[in-house]
Amino acid sequence: MDRDHLKTLLESVRDGAVDIDEAIAKLRHLPFENLGYATVDHHRAIRMGMPEVIFGKGKTPEQIAGIATRLLSRASNVLATRASREAFELVQQQFPEAEYFPLSGALRVWRDRTMLGKGNLVVMSAGTTDLPVAEEAIVTAEVMGNEVTQVHDVGVAGIHRLFGNFDRIKDARVIVCCAGMEGALPSAVGGLVSCPVIAVPTSVGYGASFHGLAALLGMLNSCASNVSVVNIDNGFGGGYVASLINRI
Repeated sequence: MDRDHLKTLLESVRDGAVDIDEAIAKLRHLPFENLGYATVDHHRAIRMGMPEVIFGKGKTPEQIAGIATRLLSRASNVLATRASREAFELVQQQFPEAEYFPLSGALRVWRDRTMLGKGNLVVMSAGTTDLPVAEEAIVTAEVMGNEVTQVHDVGVAGIHRLFGNFDRIKDARVIVCCAGMEGALPSAVGGLVSCPVIAVPTSVGYGASFHGLAALLGMLNSCASNVSVVNIDNGFGGGYVASLINRI
């Protein structure tokens, strides 16, 4: 149950359209509901403006579908990250509008498409191999109510490609920048724009990249003062934080 649904329920009680016992029944699973294998946080949408997100890795398809079903009983949208196609197919049986993004494993039901972002949110990737992480950021930002501009394959190995897309990023309110290898792209982008840049290191690279550690350290040492960094391959975290910034 999000803020709008709660407000509507309370107004219905005030106006006499819903009696107190019925309202209590609707609220009985706030703030959480115990499913045995998971404790579903129905209160998170009220506290944070976004329903609980399901981290799919390590969960069975049945567990993901079960959690999604309970969340969707009280929320319009749901997002699962790192989910399998089998989990998607189970969710889709009950919610035909469910979408699946195989590159990232993101699964979402996006029924309330109200735009909450105040401006242009850009998601960038340095190379094609960074697209799975970028896709996770894009899907997250969209389901959180943002129009997302995508700019891909503009890494510093061909920096003229970045400059060729400058008109698409110069007016952004916030940018999510996904890069592997040495992780240089967020610094280059940060030096061109006045908005926050959320750097997402990816695990793309050869041996000395240490599965994204080299990119992470490079981004943490960025000389561009508007760059902040999330964890390796955490496209969800980048998209989430960027969405919060874009709501301000």
